[in-house]
Amino acid sequence: MTSTNPAPYEQPTEEHEGSRVSAFVDDALGRLDATGVAAAIRAGEISASEAMEAAITRVERVDTELGALAHDDYARARRRAAAVDRVGQAPLRGAHGQGRTGSGAPTTEGVAFAGVPSALKDNVHAAGHPMTMGSDAMPVHQVIEDGPFVKQFLETGLVPVGNTNLPPFGWTATTERPRGRVTRNPWDTRYSAGGSSGGTAALVASGALPIAHGNDGGGSIRIPAAACGLVGLKVTRGRYPNDANHATMPVKIVVDGVLSRSVRDTAGFVAAVEERHPAKRWPRIGHVEGPGDRLRVGLLVDSPLAPATDEATAAAVRATATLLGSLGHDVIDHAPPVPDFFKTDFEDYWSLLSFAIVRTGRAMYGKDFDPKRLDPFTLGLAGRFPKRMHRTPLTVARLAATGRAYDSAFGPVDVLLTPVLTHTTPRIGYLAGDLDFDTHFERVTGYVGFTPLHNAAGAPAISLPLGSTPDGRPVGVMLSARRGQDRLLLELAYELEAAAAFARIED
Repeated sequence: MTSTNPAPYEQPTEEHEGSRVSAFVDDALGRLDATGVAAAIRAGEISASEAMEAAITRVERVDTELGALAHDDYARARRRAAAVDRVGQAPLRGAHGQGRTGSGAPTTEGVAFAGVPSALKDNVHAAGHPMTMGSDAMPVHQVIEDGPFVKQFLETGLVPVGNTNLPPFGWTATTERPRGRVTRNPWDTRYSAGGSSGGTAALVASGALPIAHGNDGGGSIRIPAAACGLVGLKVTRGRYPNDANHATMPVKIVVDGVLSRSVRDTAGFVAAVEERHPAKRWPRIGHVEGPGDRLRVGLLVDSPLAPATDEATAAAVRATATLLGSLGHDVIDHAPPVPDFFKTDFEDYWSLLSFAIVRTGRAMYGKDFDPKRLDPFTLGLAGRFPKRMHRTPLTVARLAATGRAYDSAFGPVDVLLTPVLTHTTPRIGYLAGDLDFDTHFERVTGYVGFTPLHNAAGAPAISLPLGSTPDGRPVGVMLSARRGQDRLLLELAYELEAAAAFARIED
């Protein structure tokens, strides 16, 4: 965004000449999304090994500029891809096992993404991978066993090339670690890739990988999706199992998922997991392949929890509202009530989680956890908790009760259209890993004005790349629905993608 008086988040904080980073070349992956790569492997047009070699070459080529990969697992990724080619079966059971038919013969039938290269974010338990959670304080040991979500992820046939970067413990909305170790946005490397699933977003948006894992505890799938021009769905809580890192939270705000370049990839992943592991509490989503019924859409441009939305972001949301109206949906202004105390409660809960890591890190992660190497933001979050500790029972109780009130707040509308964030993606350094805590906290809470409510409520929301800044960087818009209504969002996302094709770096 060009301006004689740029906003603080647009002001340069480093000497870095921005560039657009694209991994797209004429190799086995070409311009295909994950669904396309899987179809090409099934048809014998390419082998899983060829797809994997192309992905590894792409990751290595772009990662020197992007800083997206935390740890590589290339040797095992090659073995897994070779297994797909050798026996026609994705490695479905953890690190080494394979699924089989009733006769005992391996088969690719029903494996949605067999052999498709992907990655896992560096904060889930994946056997044979380190799990450093973006923090220098964490021990670098290989995990022994896959966590529940990782098992389901591997069952879809996706083959991880390694782990992607995140900010320390995923606390913030960018992927910048202390001492200038940053993950850059492939649309313009002067800018943040978002957070906390920023490493994943950078690799998928650049074309290095077609799809990869992220998770979302306050917007951490949707924020990098908005920053990098991707589809980012946060599903209803309970669609997927929690990793051990998140299962003990008193309010389980974190859900796992993927970031992708197409709605069909995200819908395909949801369907692939649900086929084997349907959620017990919520209605089935099914395999969504196109638009659904005409809906009443509520429009909200400014968050009641943060400063007013900036011009470029507001324009993207209003343009999407106009598009929805042209498609036959009824769009009305709608400001669902949000309790005045919600913002403070969420911030206090955030501080509680950080305090728990600072005080019990060695018990949680082993004797090699080094609290002396914790970053300023983690320490600052933890430091604000003792003064607010007496509020914890009330905070947790109110957050745990958010779901029903959230559903009721939709009133006459089926879905809500909002920004993902209050302003466009900031420059690298605006939320730097070494920034003093008070400045960082004020900036990030002013930026993330829309996403945390869905985490507390356990509700679904999706970021779609339907806008752009004047200089061509993506701006995401968000659609959200009542708990369990994930299908509505995917149907609407399909329709919007068909009506306004998402911009791609290779365009």
